[in-house]
Amino acid sequence: MLPARRNQYWLPSIFNDIFDDDFMNYTPAKQFASPAVNIIENEKDYEIEVAAPGMSKEDFKVRLENDNELVISLEKKNEDKHEKKNYLRREFSYASFKQAFIIPDEVEAEGIGAAMVDGVLRITLPKKEVTVKTPASRQIEIG
Repeated sequence: MLPARRNQYWLPSIFNDIFDDDFMNYTPAKQFASPAVNIIENEKDYEIEVAAPGMSKEDFKVRLENDNELVISLEKKNEDKHEKKNYLRREFSYASFKQAFIIPDEVEAEGIGAAMVDGVLRITLPKKEVTVKTPASRQIEIG
């Protein structure tokens, strides 16, 4: 029987086995995430809040389609301009998001506005001014 010969490089070998290219090989073509969305109704408007920590207003596009559909989309490219990092696993980022809402007829479309504040996209949809019309009284002649 031959004595077992211990490889002096066994510790680096363990790390190479764990962190080689095949282990945790997780690189999806495109990630999809759904940020949390709040919809609030106030007396004078509706508010849509989209939680987007780490995003900027340049990452979003908000548009109103002809069929009263409000479309919110986000595309964030994970580019590190300063230094190239070799990630073993990378999960915490939004890559793409798109959400559509049907806007009620009572919304004043020309007054819709959006602002990015503290990692939250806030879209304000003002309600149309409601004017109460009192029926005009008039005399109807009997013919």
